[in-house]
Amino acid sequence: MAHIHSLAFVHQRPWSRAEFEALLDQPSVAAATLPKGFGLIRIIAPEAELLTLAVAPDEQRQGQGRRLLAQLCEKAQSRKCHRMILEVAAGNSAALALYRATGFEECGRRPAYYRYPAGGTDDAIIMARTLEN
Repeated sequence: MAHIHSLAFVHQRPWSRAEFEALLDQPSVAAATLPKGFGLIRIIAPEAELLTLAVAPDEQRQGQGRRLLAQLCEKAQSRKCHRMILEVAAGNSAALALYRATGFEECGRRPAYYRYPAGGTDDAIIMARTLEN
């Protein structure tokens, strides 16, 4: 996971192996995986929060992200969640397009939330989606 995350998040500090291990040790965290992608959610019913979604660059724009999101939504629903929320950088147009195409809608914004190692900031767009139960 750490390797794929480092490939997918080149403008942000990628998460380390130890960070992923610590997250996966938590009973409230669930994962969806594909050979070159993964996603993590934290479940605090009746909500689930998308913690991260990463697909290796050579697999992007081929439906991997959509499949991972579907798996994560199913996991959240099976644990009695009625809504999923996420934060995404305002400048991440590919992720915004994916989230909008899969039913997420903007419900808030955090100005200058993301601070990049090379300098600069970006707003976090908060998005939410109702889950079918």
